[in-house]
Amino acid sequence: MRRFHLQPGGALRGELRVPGDKSISHRAVMLSAIADGRSRITGFLESADCLATLHAFQAMGVMFERDGDALIVDGLGRDGLQAPRAPLDLGNSGTSMRLMSGLMAGQRFDSRLVGDASLSRRPMARVIEPLTLMGARIDGQEGGRAPLEIHGGQVLNGIDYTPPVASAQIKSCVLLAGLYVQGTTRVTEPGISRDHTERMLSAFGVRIERQAHTLSITGGQALQAGDVAVPADLSSAAFFMVGASIAESSAIMMPGVGINPTRRGVIDILSRMGADIRLHDERIQAGEPVADIEVRSASLKGIDIGGDEVELAIDEFPAIFIAAACAEGTTRLTGAAELRVKESDRIAVMADGLSQLGVEVSVADDGLTIVGRGAGAVFGGGRIASHDDHRIAMAFAMAALRAHAPIEIDDCDFVDTSFPGFLALAAGAGLQIEASEVSS
Repeated sequence: MRRFHLQPGGALRGELRVPGDKSISHRAVMLSAIADGRSRITGFLESADCLATLHAFQAMGVMFERDGDALIVDGLGRDGLQAPRAPLDLGNSGTSMRLMSGLMAGQRFDSRLVGDASLSRRPMARVIEPLTLMGARIDGQEGGRAPLEIHGGQVLNGIDYTPPVASAQIKSCVLLAGLYVQGTTRVTEPGISRDHTERMLSAFGVRIERQAHTLSITGGQALQAGDVAVPADLSSAAFFMVGASIAESSAIMMPGVGINPTRRGVIDILSRMGADIRLHDERIQAGEPVADIEVRSASLKGIDIGGDEVELAIDEFPAIFIAAACAEGTTRLTGAAELRVKESDRIAVMADGLSQLGVEVSVADDGLTIVGRGAGAVFGGGRIASHDDHRIAMAFAMAALRAHAPIEIDDCDFVDTSFPGFLALAAGAGLQIEASEVSS
């Protein structure tokens, strides 16, 4: 078991090169694998989650090779994947399992998708339901959990589908299955969700039509290989945005970070709280908007965050909660029940950890209320249980910048699932952090 040890205080300074975007890296591997021809991916995130996706496609006959910093993919075409000889182990990656369920439903062969204990607890019925409506045959465990047995050779038909919640993973699953259907598939979004899948499908030559909140894709289209430049991951940058905001005398610059409008909720929320965040050299990179992000320390204030903002910052709330704890006044989050079914119950786990550090927190079914400690106030020290959740561990690491005693964080093994090199980058920026291996 890996444990983080953090000494109190410090500031973040310098230029920080955050690794590639996890969501886009997953999609780049998936689409290049089923494209016709050779694709070149730069900026690919070599995290445990993204490598799980890559290894799954290797097991289905796709060839990958390195060319300097680029990942070269020899695509097999939409119908070229081969039956794997063993279950496809997706580790801790919910994105891999949900998106690949859509792709595997359209194959001629059977497949079995498995994951670790955490992934096996997460809800998969939300993708099983629309795929079944399309004609897929999928057997899950009790409650629609993984492992998933997906029976190949089924005739899929287009459907009109409205997901019960705004979810990029559900939407993407249905759109990817839509490549293999007879007819047209339409997905009507009940709210805004990340649009990386439809952007990248278009970049690979797939025609997708949007009318208001409805996306349409016609089956049978081929994908054409191309170059994909993966921007730096905004979700990873969020921890340093919060750290630089709460620690006095901090000033950082993070180049080439993705600022997709369906994803930039953390920038908007922190800015409303009073954070000093500036975007430089805004540009388009392989269809995705990017910018160099500058952050300086600032006095934050508590705000109300409603459900319409949740999906735009769903992965960044552990970091946002640390900012709220340092703000003047109260922050209230509602409409965020989805946080309870992530790698951990992020509402309960963050509330427990903040309470351990002396922060006043109250919990509701769909959110929580944090009474900020205000400018100049500090956290107590303590030992935090991350519950094997990488974002919990990294969020509480930033809390040490405003602590008066050491903080220890348990169960940090999974940080590499999204942010390999976090420890070195954080330490180089000024966070007083070390790690040790301890017996479980």
